[in-house]
Amino acid sequence: MKISARNILKGTIVDVTKGQTTAHVKIDIGGSIVTSSITNQAVDDLKLAKGQTAYAIIKASNVMIAVD
Repeated sequence: MKISARNILKGTIVDVTKGQTTAHVKIDIGGSIVTSSITNQAVDDLKLAKGQTAYAIIKASNVMIAVD
């Protein structure tokens, strides 16, 4: 796989929860969980399932940081 994004995190899918049109996919990245909201169609096309190895690819123009 070749991609321009530089934030590529390899992990294991720990949960796939489908809604009416959107699914939440949780990936364990070395003990931290990254959650992505994608379409149900994408889940089906990629055949995503718990226990599968997958990549969280993050491409963002902004990263926000907050403190109390």
